Amino acid sequence: MADESNHVHLTDPRAMRALAHPTRLRLLGELRLRGPQTVGMLSERTGEAVGSVSWHIGKLAEHGFVAEAPDLARDRRERWWRAAHATTDWDPVELLDDPERRLAGDLLRRAAMERYVARYQAYLESEASLDLAWVRGTTSSDTVLHLTPDELGELRDELSELGRRWQARGAPGRPGAEMVTLIWQAYRGPQ
Repeated sequence: MADESNHVHLTDPRAMRALAHPTRLRLLGELRLRGPQTVGMLSERTGEAVGSVSWHIGKLAEHGFVAEAPDLARDRRERWWRAAHATTDWDPVELLDDPERRLAGDLLRRAAMERYVARYQAYLESEASLDLAWVRGTTSSDTVLHLTPDELGELRDELSELGRRWQARGAPGRPGAEMVTLIWQAYRGPQ
């Protein structure tokens, strides 16, 4: 695992397997999205038992995904946790030559995909209760492209830059701004 400016690039299959658990992905997401929290706060937000949250936070800490935030504790018994990095990624090419890494990367990608699906399903269930302006701005689409491997890499880079640009523009707490999830995929489809 290498850290570059609040970012972690995963190469360790043990860390990938640890993060591939759905509860751990959700807990890390909550800490990244809402900031430092106690195990009790995370339990309340996720509906997971306190003991379960505590165990999963311990596993995330063991692999460097979360860290204690002792400066927030009001006393010695209170333990706060924060995300250790704002983002995590891995390079599928780096996984191909090692069967253990390939399996761990596959587990992590599948867990992330399941998390994306669950979040989109939750949105669909809540859509009827949203202000029409938010529904009008929503999009879900696909486009089939015919690209070379180099062009696919260029598209990946452009999409990443677009996401970073809008993330920088959309600071939390702005009047009228709400959390919006952006997910994109680009891959060579089946023939």
